[in-house]
Amino acid sequence: MAGIPEFALRQIERWCARRVPGHLRDQVRVECRTRGRAVTIFELRDGTEREIAQLRVDEFGIWSVFWADSDGEWLAHPDAPVASTPPPLLAEIERRCERD
Repeated sequence: MAGIPEFALRQIERWCARRVPGHLRDQVRVECRTRGRAVTIFELRDGTEREIAQLRVDEFGIWSVFWADSDGEWLAHPDAPVASTPPPLLAEIERRCERD
């Protein structure tokens, strides 16, 4: 598998677009960018970018979620779910963001 499957990328982009109410989009946005088989989700606010999470897909089509530590290194947590599609992991990101 080379890169991110197009359908999965569209799912992630739609999820990002729904994170911010329309009336706030001139102040804050949630977007994503791809690199290889990874999709980094980040928030843009006041010209500052804050990484939220990273989704990665392996050569077998299994997705996992990673979180940035204080040094900006991506870490997988032992209790983090894996899935065959991004939506369950996006739900996990949403739950974690609501807690923080």
